[in-house]
Amino acid sequence: MKLIKYIACSLLLLPGFGQAQQEVPTYLDSSKPIEERVEDALSRLTLEEKVALTHAQSKFCSPGVARLGIPEFWMTDGPHGIRPEVLWDEWEQAGWTNDSCVAFPALTCLAASWDPEIARLYGKSIGEEARYRNKTVLLGPGVNIYRSPLNGRNFEYMGEDPYLAGKMVVPYVQGVQQNGVAACVKHYALNNQEVNRHTTNVIVDDRALYEIYLPAFKAAVQEGNAWAIMGSYNLYKNQHGCHNQYLLNDILKGEWGFDGVVVSDWGGVHNTQEAITNGLDMEFGSWTNGLSNGASNAYDNYYLADPYLKLIREGKVGTKELDDKVRRILRLAYRTTMDRNRPYGSLCSEAHFAAARSIGEEGIVLLQNRNDLLPIDLNRAKRIVVIGENAIKMMTVGGGSSSLKVKYELSPLDGIRKRVGDQAEVIYARGYVGDPSGEYNGVKSGQDLEDSRSPEELIAEAVAVAKEADYVIFIGGLNKSAHQDCEDADRKELGLSYGQDKVITALAKANKNLIVVNISGNAIAMPWVKEVPAIVQAWYLGSEAGSAIASVLTGDVNPSGKLPFTFPASLQDVGAHKLGEYPGTPRSDGSPIVDQKYNEGIFVGYRWVDKEKTKPLFSFGHGLSYTTFAYGKAVADKKVMGQDETLTITLPVTNTGCREGSEVIQLYISDLQSSLPRPVKELKGFSKVKLAPGETREVTFTIGKEALSFFDDTRHEWVAEPGKFEAWIGASSTDIRNKVAFELK
Repeated sequence: MKLIKYIACSLLLLPGFGQAQQEVPTYLDSSKPIEERVEDALSRLTLEEKVALTHAQSKFCSPGVARLGIPEFWMTDGPHGIRPEVLWDEWEQAGWTNDSCVAFPALTCLAASWDPEIARLYGKSIGEEARYRNKTVLLGPGVNIYRSPLNGRNFEYMGEDPYLAGKMVVPYVQGVQQNGVAACVKHYALNNQEVNRHTTNVIVDDRALYEIYLPAFKAAVQEGNAWAIMGSYNLYKNQHGCHNQYLLNDILKGEWGFDGVVVSDWGGVHNTQEAITNGLDMEFGSWTNGLSNGASNAYDNYYLADPYLKLIREGKVGTKELDDKVRRILRLAYRTTMDRNRPYGSLCSEAHFAAARSIGEEGIVLLQNRNDLLPIDLNRAKRIVVIGENAIKMMTVGGGSSSLKVKYELSPLDGIRKRVGDQAEVIYARGYVGDPSGEYNGVKSGQDLEDSRSPEELIAEAVAVAKEADYVIFIGGLNKSAHQDCEDADRKELGLSYGQDKVITALAKANKNLIVVNISGNAIAMPWVKEVPAIVQAWYLGSEAGSAIASVLTGDVNPSGKLPFTFPASLQDVGAHKLGEYPGTPRSDGSPIVDQKYNEGIFVGYRWVDKEKTKPLFSFGHGLSYTTFAYGKAVADKKVMGQDETLTITLPVTNTGCREGSEVIQLYISDLQSSLPRPVKELKGFSKVKLAPGETREVTFTIGKEALSFFDDTRHEWVAEPGKFEAWIGASSTDIRNKVAFELK
């Protein structure tokens, strides 16, 4: 009875509770439009409350307004899982026993699925986990363009092509936000390297900015209706990305009409005046490097805290910008924590682990399969040898802010053993020692991977067991240690570390049935590519990594992933490195700023390959299957297209093999008469279709003016020039099966 009285008395204290319906304050009336509620709440806030809303009060939380019943805002790192809890004012782990999560595959794997519905499943699933943990904002996904294979954070992004990234980010954002959790798309913009990430000033022309580096962000905002955007660490036009007039005010909020919040990256704010005027809304992590170092209880000293309040009180700045920031923050509250229809979410459910496995299976790419070595024939395999540290090393711990504390992570070795069962003997040999550690930011893998044997001893052991095997599976690649696939550091070379090339070469000589499984978020060099019959690109696959890899290797799942970026033969085949600017040029005035000029302009990835006529190791869009597909003749519904018309292209695709499988049919557009230099071709459509053996399906692409346009930076507008075009249809950027000519009036 006392509890009932307490609840009743507490409710009476809420503004408007117990009054007649018409007297409920507008800001609490869920029947009113959000914008009316925002304006009413704004009118009730004090100056101090408004300023407090714009900056953090802990490592991952910013204040609400308790007086008005507006909840706090809780952020969580993604984009592959929900970060474990840390202490209020420290980076140390909080020590919770109920903050483990499902680790979903890295976003490179998601992009490799080329399947927007899988992206929607990903967003929905991770959004449910964030909602269950009562988070307001999920700090992800990332859509920065893959400019260099050395970028340590490429594994968190969606590849080299802006169209592909845009089509994959939209359903991810929508899936997250259907849970009443804001997706915070990052890192806006031009965050294409980790070395010197706080001090690199990017110099890039507007054409490359609009055609290559912004489209995925624009799609997230205008098609996905993202509620939050995170600024980047780097500078552009000599202003940091977290308070950048051109990027945030002119483009994001001006041209695109973004009505959500701009959140700083942790430690990304550097100046109060710029933070006030140049588009930042919520400041987090100032006086911290984003990982470990930071001043305790520094929040009132943030750039948008007491220094901001002081400038207003002294009359040096007005409150116009402040009110705009607060409107956006209140809008975020009404979309998330103050939405009475917000679902409850779920954590570590069977459905989420199943989703993680499905995403991994869809994204794994079969790069090479000479003599049809794969799938493994368990009817004849008596002994399978698995070699390599990545077969056993946990990959969910490490890599930066995406490091996770998982309920479990099934290793590739355990996944293979679980799938094979008693059908064959599975033997493991280490092969090489990479990074035996397993701790990141207080989360420990619990693994002890120390091994004192010499490289020669390890190779000798691996060769000895390989000689007696029916199949040898080498599982290596990169890991999430510094200078591998990891935040705050770039790779030092394209090749594999830890002497793995020597191990693979020795194994290829010892056994002709060698399968190399590369686990990485980046392209690698493969000096042994001609010696190894089967190569699989497996990415960082999260909690169900072992299950997904075993399913593909044994043929339970027919691989259908396609590369979302080019594997170059060497760094000199990459524009960013060929033209000599990476990782930037120090300024002669002693400033810590490093200028990084994007000399390659719009020619990134396969666009550079086409322009320079180089031969990549593996092409953008490449991926094999255990079945085969035949492309029929493509037919357009018209030969001449008006400016306001669309063109429809159809073609039949047939599964000509003996297994069910999925194929990604890719549409590229080639402009034959442009007044400005353009890529040989650009991706403007794709369709993933699943076909039974012998089944044929019509695939349809619709082309509008947008697909034919380029950005004219002298006129600052998109232009679709009349002239002749071709639609190229293929299985990869270098495997073109059809060309259809047409003309734009």
